[in-house]
Amino acid sequence: MTMDPKYQKKVKLNDGHFIPVLGFGTFAPPEVPKSEALEVTKFAIEVGFRHIDSAHLYQNEEQVGQAIRSKIADGTVKREDIFYTSKVWSTFLRPELVRPALEKSLKDLQLDYVDLYIIHYPVPLVPGETLLPTDENGKPIFDSVDLCLTWEALEKCKDAGLTKSIGVSNFNHKQLEKILNKPGLKYKPVCNQVECHPYLNQSKLLEFCKSHDIVLVAYGALGAQRTLQWMNPNFPFLLEDPVLSAIAKKHKQTPALVALRYQIQRGVVVLAKSYNKKRIKENIQVFDFELTLEDMKAIDGLNSNIRYYDFQQAVDHPEYPYSEEY
Repeated sequence: MTMDPKYQKKVKLNDGHFIPVLGFGTFAPPEVPKSEALEVTKFAIEVGFRHIDSAHLYQNEEQVGQAIRSKIADGTVKREDIFYTSKVWSTFLRPELVRPALEKSLKDLQLDYVDLYIIHYPVPLVPGETLLPTDENGKPIFDSVDLCLTWEALEKCKDAGLTKSIGVSNFNHKQLEKILNKPGLKYKPVCNQVECHPYLNQSKLLEFCKSHDIVLVAYGALGAQRTLQWMNPNFPFLLEDPVLSAIAKKHKQTPALVALRYQIQRGVVVLAKSYNKKRIKENIQVFDFELTLEDMKAIDGLNSNIRYYDFQQAVDHPEYPYSEEY
């Protein structure tokens, strides 16, 4: 089965590799059985997704790797058709822990390399067995790590061929600047993956990233599900926004597709996260229509700096990224 090439739209990264502009996000809340990650990732590849985003934190890399390998085995794709992203978690940011963390992900995935390996979050947590170490009061136990040294460890992973590209996630522009200005920098981050949607459009950070040839990758592009217990219940539900709904109606599309299309048209690589097969299939239709300049302006006007994923617990750490304006 050959996919319509428009589904393969890619952008070039600053290291010469290419990333598909539409990605499939595999994160699911803990109550979702891990076996579902296998099913939905296989399905996503079947309907045309070629960019798959996961992380050690999601605890599903075995299943996601199995899905990718089964789709390679049945001839749907070749390994080089798939762009797979993993992330180094906060408990592994000490430089000597970075490569072992990537090797653990590769072992879980049973893949020889990942296409992109990124620092998941700039706030280091104390290393150990648990992913979210907390003290007796339930406060996170932080570590202090120079992220420039973490970055050097990522550069070595790239040189070793364990990952094709390296980047960051949840960094503000000052944290990016620190790496860009690092003496002896060998590779720039290819991307910064951040929460980005019409209510938090990140226009300043996007401009900064573009000026440094860094791709902005959007997560939470459809807002947040109501079910998340740690989400602020007073926040508006993005997909019910009247402006998005009106634009969707006009184009005979869904509000979700309009939110995804918005990102693609502003040069943002966008992750669509869904565990619902009907919606996964629908999300790939983002390439079937175009928003007008007026539509784009109207969506720009929705920006209200609503951050669904603010990880408030880390607000006291000096590397907490969201105290800066962008």
